[in-house]
Amino acid sequence: MSEPAYIIGIDLGTTNSVVAYTEATTERIEDARIRIFDIPQVVEAGAVETRRALPSFVLAPQTQEVPEGALGLPWNETAQLAVGEYARNRGEEIPQRLVSSAKSWLCNTLVDRKAPILPWQGAGSGTDADEGRKKMSPVEAQSAILTHIRDAWNHTMAATDSDSDRKMENQLVYLTVPASFDAVARELTIEAAEMAGLSHAVLLEEPQAAFYAWIGGGHGVWRDAVTAGDLILVCDVGGGTSDFSLIQVGEEEGDLTLERVAVGNHLLVGGDNMDLALAYSLARDLAEKGTRLDTRQMNGLWHSCRRAKEELLSDPDLDSRQVTILGRGASLIGGMITTELTRDTVDSILRDGFFPECKRSDRPKAAARAGIQEFGLAFEADAAITRHLAAFLDRPDDREKIIHPTGVLFNGGVMKAALLRERIVSILGDWTENGSIREIEAGDYDLAVARGAAYYGLARQGKGIRIRSGLERSYYIGVAAAMPAVPGMPVPTKALCVAPFGMEEGSSMQIKDQEFILVVGQPVVFDFLGSTTRREDAVGTVVEDWHDQIEALTTLETTLAGEPGQVIPVTLELEVTEVGTLQLYCASKADNTRWKLEFNVREQ
Repeated sequence: MSEPAYIIGIDLGTTNSVVAYTEATTERIEDARIRIFDIPQVVEAGAVETRRALPSFVLAPQTQEVPEGALGLPWNETAQLAVGEYARNRGEEIPQRLVSSAKSWLCNTLVDRKAPILPWQGAGSGTDADEGRKKMSPVEAQSAILTHIRDAWNHTMAATDSDSDRKMENQLVYLTVPASFDAVARELTIEAAEMAGLSHAVLLEEPQAAFYAWIGGGHGVWRDAVTAGDLILVCDVGGGTSDFSLIQVGEEEGDLTLERVAVGNHLLVGGDNMDLALAYSLARDLAEKGTRLDTRQMNGLWHSCRRAKEELLSDPDLDSRQVTILGRGASLIGGMITTELTRDTVDSILRDGFFPECKRSDRPKAAARAGIQEFGLAFEADAAITRHLAAFLDRPDDREKIIHPTGVLFNGGVMKAALLRERIVSILGDWTENGSIREIEAGDYDLAVARGAAYYGLARQGKGIRIRSGLERSYYIGVAAAMPAVPGMPVPTKALCVAPFGMEEGSSMQIKDQEFILVVGQPVVFDFLGSTTRREDAVGTVVEDWHDQIEALTTLETTLAGEPGQVIPVTLELEVTEVGTLQLYCASKADNTRWKLEFNVREQ
């Protein structure tokens, strides 16, 4: 296979997914043309058109619920699933068949994320009794979206055999995830990509991608917008999550540098919550007029409010959008209910409910918890994003002073609303010492993450600036000493440095001049250790007496594949990924077999 022709950035969003690309052979970053790939998809029954975004919805209807041939695609005329615009729109009418928010389910630790649980409140229990149609897991849903993206790309960009080298699976693919995704959710995202044939996808944090998009959008002008000492808050409010990151602007030898210095916690509050709040507001209005909605109708209203909200936020000239809800029973169409979502309602609910004014000392409120709760997504108890932001900024830096961002970069479709951006800037200004904070003009709030992922691919080739994100401590793994057994004395454990202080995320190292013994085929434990004081240890350093300066962080219990009790000579290879995981590979000296251990350095 020849060298990749393209660098592709995929924003696999909760509500919409976007694909950007640029030529991998671009010599200078100034010459890079990062474009949005228009994605073919079913937009109406039997009609395929291209759109800049692919709504992240998967519809699995029964045959009688859609016209014959309605889901056909140029590359799959007999498709049984719909992904994209038609899936979203038809799913408003049959929400029990619609998989939505799969990305949020992917990080729900209370469910088996590989089990067929979606649609969560859909028909059947794992399988529809009517036709044996299976539900799907969050991983399968994400894979279905990525598969559609891959097939759409290959149909458009690699339609002939001579274009096979241009297929998506042969390109450099960068896939974005929330900065707050846990290690399991990240690994499952990679698994979904592999199921879709994208076996070499690299993950990148969404706030960093948004920042890269801003850098790349100005072709160097960004250097005139910031100065050394600036601290930029990236406020990314997406469909399912809210992500906060801090990027420090520094200077070395006259050149500006960028370093990601803080990442917020996982916050399951975003566009989904807002859509639901709007739906309940309209439902209350209808109830006051004597019309009460059942659960199915509320699900449909939720999806309808999402579309109406997006249209209102995208077009400042719109004052309202009509919202329709199907009736009950056999007369679904005849009993259709019509209401209206106004801009005033959207502005007031989003501004006052999700971005209320608050003090720097305010913190998210804990709701009184019922003894028994309905199972579902673990949304935040407090929907006030501004209070979560206050908690995020309550983290002293090295000078032990309160953090005061000097600028804020917004991302996410919700941030299209100038009213909401102004509210956050105003609140941040009230929290700062001099009352001054500036908004960094972002441009495309929907498309930035995909563009930034493509730019990052160029930066990894040395053609653009990289955001640094060095480790804040040294990391070690416990190694049992080779010594005779002594009665009553456990085998001493030495600390082997596998990731030195300051090692940048996205980099890798090898320990080839030392061999170790790996035990496979039976339960074993791996101790991960860390130190904030031993900053001079290089990778491969062995510390024998470590208990005063190195602390135990966590223990991984596992059984590695192999014959029970077999011992294998290995060398160690390690990588710190862009999303904060330390991946340690034990490589066999005899063949190409590798065993991977993974540890999340962000959660310590």
